[in-house]
Amino acid sequence: MHEMSICESIISVIEQQADAQSFHKVNRVRLEIGPLAGVELEALKFSFDVVCKGGLADGAKLEVIELPIDAWCMQCAEKTVVAQRYDACPTCGSYQVQITGGDELRIKDMEVD
Repeated sequence: MHEMSICESIISVIEQQADAQSFHKVNRVRLEIGPLAGVELEALKFSFDVVCKGGLADGAKLEVIELPIDAWCMQCAEKTVVAQRYDACPTCGSYQVQITGGDELRIKDMEVD
């Protein structure tokens, strides 16, 4: 379950930012996650609650913003969104599609005290 190590990394970032910006409590963390990031969302939410116990983010709400799979079609030179890797371009039907987004996993922002 690599979601636990992802949450430990998130806590590490929170602690670094708490030192740099002098906050003492995290109320909410918003993550941006693409479908190609390979993250099981329910496992991530469970792991987040476990890892946060007793720390700055104890009781913090985790919000996930699901991002689309962005792509660029080499045939028609259009930016588009596809449902999954290896889908055809919805504009022209070509399979010469380059994935340009959808594998993101990043902290968007935090609500702190």
